[in-house]
Amino acid sequence: MSKKGLSFIGSLVTVAMFGLMLTGCGSTPSASDSKEIKIGGNMEMTGGVANYGKATKNGIELAFKEANAAGGVLGKQLKLIVADNKSEPSEATNAITKLITQDKVSVVLGPVASSNVLATLQVGQDNKVPVVTATGTNTKITVDDNGKVKPYAFRSCFIDPFQGTVMANFASKSLNAKTAVIYIDNSSDYSKGLAEAFEAQFVKNGGTIVGKEAFLQKDQDFKSTLTKIKVMNADTIFIPAYYEEVGKIAKQARELGISIPLIGTDGWDDPKVVEVAGAAALNNTFFSSHYSSQDTDPRIVKFVAAYKKEYGEEPNALAALGYDGALMVIDAIKRANSTEPSKIRDALEQTKDLQVVTGIITLDASHNPIKSGVVIEMKDGKQLFKEKINP
Repeated sequence: MSKKGLSFIGSLVTVAMFGLMLTGCGSTPSASDSKEIKIGGNMEMTGGVANYGKATKNGIELAFKEANAAGGVLGKQLKLIVADNKSEPSEATNAITKLITQDKVSVVLGPVASSNVLATLQVGQDNKVPVVTATGTNTKITVDDNGKVKPYAFRSCFIDPFQGTVMANFASKSLNAKTAVIYIDNSSDYSKGLAEAFEAQFVKNGGTIVGKEAFLQKDQDFKSTLTKIKVMNADTIFIPAYYEEVGKIAKQARELGISIPLIGTDGWDDPKVVEVAGAAALNNTFFSSHYSSQDTDPRIVKFVAAYKKEYGEEPNALAALGYDGALMVIDAIKRANSTEPSKIRDALEQTKDLQVVTGIITLDASHNPIKSGVVIEMKDGKQLFKEKINP
């Protein structure tokens, strides 16, 4: 064959190979071509508040399942990719890093505990991926110490000052308490923020804080401190903490003969608090929460029935909040008409009049929703709806 013929054949081969390369590249689906929308779940699946993480995850997955059964979002199926943060801030940072850099999620839901949420926000900011906590109530989650709003941080629950104020007003007005002791978890940003809000409002109401005591998460013996608290003769003890420690504190307080009302916040809301404390020890105790499963609102009735059918148990507030957080993310993706994190962020910021199980979400300028809350009374191991409080 002549050199001219060989050159011609070589050119054909080159063109053919180039065409195959283009075809190969075109056959690889891009993120936008995927049939799934990947959402990260940075959850406390093990560790000190694992029950919270599991309940929140259940709520999220129920909302996603319902959305997928109805045709999905933007014609795609929602997929929750869960990373266990082991109820530790350092692990929460590792979890969000994995979800964003390896799993390539469009948005991250969680963590549950405020301390864990705070540990993740810089990673979300650096990677321009929105973080939505359904349960983290500490004010610093969405606004820094200088009052500047964190652009990629959002929440779907009310904030600590609201429920701290709610319980201070409840103590003053419903319990007629004039004096109180504050007993906090000194290892928890959640607990510290609530204590500050409670104290400010209780004093404003004319009350007196006669003592402040502290413990650390995972402590087992509280009797020494409770003995000190007992002689302070306060009208009530405010314990803004999580269910494991609350259960032990309530049990040991009653064993020491402390019969005054014990009051707290949404960290109490888990069935295990009854297992730990015993039903009798929790009589004359009250806590703020985000909803009551006994509410006759049709949306709550429907949610409770669906959750029971799916998981075989009644949903607590964490489950309801997880469901609501998922609804907020779904709504934002639909309005953004995109799975791009930056566009979802913009849509989240514009969330308005979104009906969810625990109320209606409209985000304020600080990325916080204005929502109602409730006070729950514990009686013989059961939760009873006590009062509803509007913001």
